[in-house]
Parts: sequence; structure tokens; C-alpha cells
Amino acid sequence: MDQTFQVDLRGIVDLLSHHLYSSPRVYVRELLQNAVDAITARRSANPDAPGAIWVETGPGRLVVHDTGVGLTEPQVHELLATIGRSSKRDEIGFARGEFLGQFGIGLLSAFLVADEVQVVTRPAAGGPTTKWIGYADGRYRVASVPSERDEPGTTVTLTARRGAEQWFEAPTVAELARLFGALLPYEVRVDGKPVTSDGAPWDGTGSDRRAALVGYAQDMLGFTPFDVVELKSPEAGLVGVAYVLPFPANPAERVTHRVYLKRMLLAENAEGLLPDWAFFVRCVVDTSQLRPTANREALYDDDLLESTREALGAQLRGWLVRLGTTAPRRLADFLAIHHLGVKALALHDDELLQLVDRWLPVETNVGRMTLVEYRERYGEIRYVASTEEFRQLAAVAAAQDLAIVNGGYTYDSEIIERLPRLDPNIEVARLDPTELATRFDTLDPGDELALRGFLSTAQQALDPVGCEVTVRAFDPPSLPAMYLVDRSAAFAAELRATRDRADALWSQVLGALDQPADTRPQLVLNHRSPLVRRMTTLDHPQLITLAVEGLYGQALLLGYHPIRPADAALLNRSFLGLIDQAVPEENP
Repeated sequence: MDQTFQVDLRGIVDLLSHHLYSSPRVYVRELLQNAVDAITARRSANPDAPGAIWVETGPGRLVVHDTGVGLTEPQVHELLATIGRSSKRDEIGFARGEFLGQFGIGLLSAFLVADEVQVVTRPAAGGPTTKWIGYADGRYRVASVPSERDEPGTTVTLTARRGAEQWFEAPTVAELARLFGALLPYEVRVDGKPVTSDGAPWDGTGSDRRAALVGYAQDMLGFTPFDVVELKSPEAGLVGVAYVLPFPANPAERVTHRVYLKRMLLAENAEGLLPDWAFFVRCVVDTSQLRPTANREALYDDDLLESTREALGAQLRGWLVRLGTTAPRRLADFLAIHHLGVKALALHDDELLQLVDRWLPVETNVGRMTLVEYRERYGEIRYVASTEEFRQLAAVAAAQDLAIVNGGYTYDSEIIERLPRLDPNIEVARLDPTELATRFDTLDPGDELALRGFLSTAQQALDPVGCEVTVRAFDPPSLPAMYLVDRSAAFAAELRATRDRADALWSQVLGALDQPADTRPQLVLNHRSPLVRRMTTLDHPQLITLAVEGLYGQALLLGYHPIRPADAALLNRSFLGLIDQAVPEENP
């Protein structure tokens, strides 16, 4: 036998009114929304019907009047005393696609600030005036009161609950009414003063339109935009603008926007309207088709929102492409501010990849230039994937007439790797540091033979740290030594360092991954350096050891390489040893 759920009405009212909404301030929005829906319903049958909402404040009391369609007594029971039933709204004319309210629970927000809500309503179709009084404990009363309202429409009266009186103060009510209802198509007054504006900023035409859009950003968002991009999505019934920020934005922060639903403010900080890469704009839009969440404080993430997000993203992308075609200097100014956003988009969009390739400068060891300019001068793009590698190799590579791009900045390496998608003839190669050694000059056989003893002593000095010593001739002569390590050796070294710091379990796991590297790191001594040439003439093994250890430590530091405990001990020993050699002992 089927049973009926037992519902604690007081608990339902408390749950919806105190936990559905984020703040008591939304009660003003919900009252305005109900009034707007009532006027819209009346005008659908009678376009000449009056459309006005006026609010009266008083000590601990708020009254909202509208000239809407009004309700009959049966409709009062269906709409005001039945939670969660929306079908009856459609039957009496509140079609879901045309009205703000979609959940039939907006009046419950009044219980955030009031223990008693009184509704006096007279139907436009004729009939007696009905009074409904609801209480926060779930009780309500309904009675016919023909004398309390002469004209069609509805009057809602709230009596403040103890502790909520501040929400009924005239300045607070006026501010909230202006916040939520400034763009409503009907006149709204609070204590006789209008709070509605002349229209949305995008409603204007002619030469004043852009000035109005910029002025809105200055007044409501607090900045003068770099540019204004108008947005439209017929599918979502959406119109509005995207304001390009005049300052860098943090791509890690969630981007929020000001969203209106049928001219009523839905949220000041709505998320998910644009793709994540579009963090360089803030939007103000009005939509008639996107669905709000149950508390009407955010957008419901459904297929329509997803397609709208893609459509708006395409419009922003089109603006960027047009800027590159029609105003390259303006584009350069934009990229100087928002290069991260454009690069993020270029990872997935070939049109923006072309824009970045042509207009966005990158850092190279021969100066800043675009990737197009680099290819015109040097052909194949050679890059390093980290800023540390670039610092290590930039000067030496330039001295060998090798141009390299610093791919260590956010997205740069990924963008460079994607360039062959634009043109298969574009050649891209990541530079391995050990490749530089192949560009260094070898020594004469006689010089190499003379250095055998020196190299033997030097190699013994660096065997404990797993480094191979070689001598080559390269520019600049002012650089006595370079520490070079290929990527496989660098990975193996990092793996071992992590294993040494890990606990026993992870140390075993990492140990299983450790494979011997094909090559050891190299300390390449520069035979063109006067210091190195003097070192090779030393006949004192201890001095050779200290000098080589000192150059090893300096090469690590200059190349921004990590210093292991063994490296630190070696560097400390060589430093103290050289000082000891430099400072003579006192005579007895």
C-alpha cells in the first residue's frame, strides 16, 4: 500500500529561506521579481496595462505595490501556499520562458527577514480582493477583503523579525532595489524616488554608444577598459559586452562576470560564462534563456551554457584576429598586458597560434624578436625548455653563433612545438646542453698530449661527484669553464636526489626507476681562458685539485644548477684550501 511523505512544513520553510539563499539581501530581488512577473503577465493580455512598482519603507516594515495581473483566491492557494509546484504557474499565464521566477519559492526569501508576510491581491480579470497571511512556522490564512485594494495588482507587506530591522531601513532598501532592478523595463520607485536607469548600456545607438559602455565600466566595475567587445548569442537570448582589462589578470583566479536575467541582476560574480583562457575580460550581459540555479544566484551549467561559452569565446577570438589585421600597434599594446591569455588560447587555436607567431616577441640570446623574425634570420628554431637552461647557455651559445629561444616562460615551449601545425616546413628542435660541446674547437694533438697529466689529476678530483673533465677552446675567453649535463643525466640526478630525501617505501620505488645515464655531466675547461692555461702549467697536484674543484663549484653556481651535499662539501673544501694556499703561515 502506497504511503504519503510526511513533511515538516516549518522545517521546509526554514531550510529554503535560511539555507537556499546566500544573504538576506536577496529578499528585495525576489519581491521585485514577483512584481515584474505579475506586470509581464498582465501586459501579455493587455499591452496598454500600467507597469509600475513602488516600494514604501517604514520602521520595521516594508510594502511593495505592483500593477500586475493579480491572483484569484484559488490561485493564491496554488502559488503562495504550495511549495515546489510550478505547473499551476504555467496554467494561469506565468510561462516559464517569459518570466523571471521558475521555481515558485521566491516568496520564501521574505522569511529571511520577516516572521510574517502579508499579500493583498486583486485579479485583473475581475473578482474580489484576497488577503493571504503567511507565517515562518508554516501556517497561513486566506480571506476575501474587497475593500483593501481598488485596482488590479498586488501589495506585499513584510513585518521585520527581531534582529533584521536593518534590512528595512530606507537607504538599504533603495540600494538593493537599485542593485538588482536598475535595468528593469518597468519603473521602480523607493519612497517616491526612481531607482531604475534609462536602460542597459548596450541599448544605446550612434556615437554615444561606446561612451555609454565605457562609462558603465568606470561606474560599475571601477576601471577604464582597454577595449570593449560586444557580445551576442541568439540561442541564449544573450546580449552584452566584454570589457578588456587594462591591467594584467591572474590566470589562476576564477573569472567572474555580472549577469542579468531578463534585466534583473542574477549575480555580480557569476562563473563559467567564458572559457577559462579568457581571463583578460570581465563581462556584463543580459540573457533570457540561460537557466539560473534554484537560488537564482548563479548560472546552471548545462548544454546551453556550454554552447554559449563556446560562442562567446569565438567572438573574443575573432576580436583578437581582427585587431592583428587592422590595428597591429594596438594588438602589441594588448599583448604587452595580456600575453598569457593569448598564449593559453594559442595552445588550442591555430588562428591565435598564427597571431602569436607573428606578433608576440620571445626572448632569445640575440635579443627579443617574434618567432617569424627568428625563422627569417636563423631558419630552424632551437630552444631550451627552462629559464635556468637559458641562463646557463645563452652567452656561450651566442659566442658560437648559435641563436636559441628561451622557452621557459609559461606556454612558450608548447607554442614552439605546435608551430609545425601551421606549416610542416617549420623546423623546431630542443637544444640539449651537451650539443654545445660539439661546437667547441678541439685542441691540437700536441696540446692534448701535453695536458694528459693535468687532465688525469683533474679527473681524479671530480670523480667523487661523477663529473667528467674535458678541455676545449671556445668563446668567450672570459668564461673559464662550463658545466654541461644532458637531459637524461639531469633526470637521473634529480631522481637520485629525490630518492635520497624520500621515505623507505618511495625510495625503493624510485630506485626501481633509476637507470644508469649514457653520459656523465661534463666540466668543459676553456683552453682560451688565460686562467685555465695557467692552471694547466701547474706541477702541484694539490693545487690542480683545488683549482679544478673551485671552477667546478663556480660553474654550478653560474649555471644555476642544483647543489647537492657532495657538491657543497667539495666547494667548501676547495674554497678553504685555496685561501689556505693564499695566506702564508706565520714565521715562528
